[in-house]
Amino acid sequence: MLILLPPSEGKSAPRRGKPLDLAGLGSPGLRPARERVLDALVELCAGDLDVAAKTLGVPKTQLDLVRLNAEVRHAPTARADQVYSGVVYESLGFASLSPAAKRRASSRAAVTSSVFGLVRPADRIPAYRLSGDAGLPGLGGVAAHWRDHLGDAVTEAMGTGLLVDLRSGTYAAFWRPPAELAPRVATVRVLHEVDGRRQVVSHFNKATKGRIVRALLEDGRDPRTPVKLAEVLRGLGWTVEVGDPTAKGTQLDVVVAQL
Repeated sequence: MLILLPPSEGKSAPRRGKPLDLAGLGSPGLRPARERVLDALVELCAGDLDVAAKTLGVPKTQLDLVRLNAEVRHAPTARADQVYSGVVYESLGFASLSPAAKRRASSRAAVTSSVFGLVRPADRIPAYRLSGDAGLPGLGGVAAHWRDHLGDAVTEAMGTGLLVDLRSGTYAAFWRPPAELAPRVATVRVLHEVDGRRQVVSHFNKATKGRIVRALLEDGRDPRTPVKLAEVLRGLGWTVEVGDPTAKGTQLDVVVAQL
C-alpha cells in the first residue's frame, strides 16, 4: 500500500542539519527533474525579492520566505516528517506513532512535493515555499513539470499494492493514475455532515485525512483493493461510502459529523 499525501504550505524550518543532498533522497530517478526545479527556484529568489514574491504568490510582508528559497540548496535539512506541518501532519502525528507504525510509514507513506516530486518521511529536506499551482521562469508550471516526470516514481513506489490517494486537487494534477492502475487506486474525500447536509470543509478534510493515515499505519493491515480499504476503515470506526469504479480509480467518501 502506498499512501500519497499532499504537502503542507506551512513548514518547520530546521535550525541545524546537513545541507540538501539530492543523492540521498528516495526515488533517485527524479534527481534531474528536482535539479531543474531547484535551479529555477533559486535563480528567481536570488534576484529581485518583490518580483519573486509576486511570481510565487508570497505576500510582501513575508519576503523571508523568498530568502528561504534562495538558500534552499545550502539550508539545514531534517526528516520530511519533521519539516511538513499543518493540519494533516498535526493530526497524523508522525513523532508519536508506535515504532511499528513508524516503520510502516517509511515504506507506505509519501508526500507529493512541488520541489522534490515525491518525498518519503525519512528523506532529509529543507523548508521551502513553492505552491503546486505556481510557475517558475524557465521551467513553466510546476504541475506540468511533474506530470512529465512523476509517473514512473509513483508506480514504482506502489509496486503491486493499493494506492490511497489523499492529495488535494492542486497536487493531484502532478500525476493522474493511468486506467490500467485504476482497480488499485482509492481516492478519499471527507464530507462533513450536519443536519443531513453534506459539504467539504477544508479543516475537517485535512484533519480527518491525517487521522486516517495514522490509524492505517497503526493498524498495520494492507488492503489490496478500494473495497477492502473501505472495510478496514469501517472497522476502525469511520463511516465510509464506496463509489463506482472509474477509469481513474474508486472514490471513498468518509462522512464525519464532528472533528
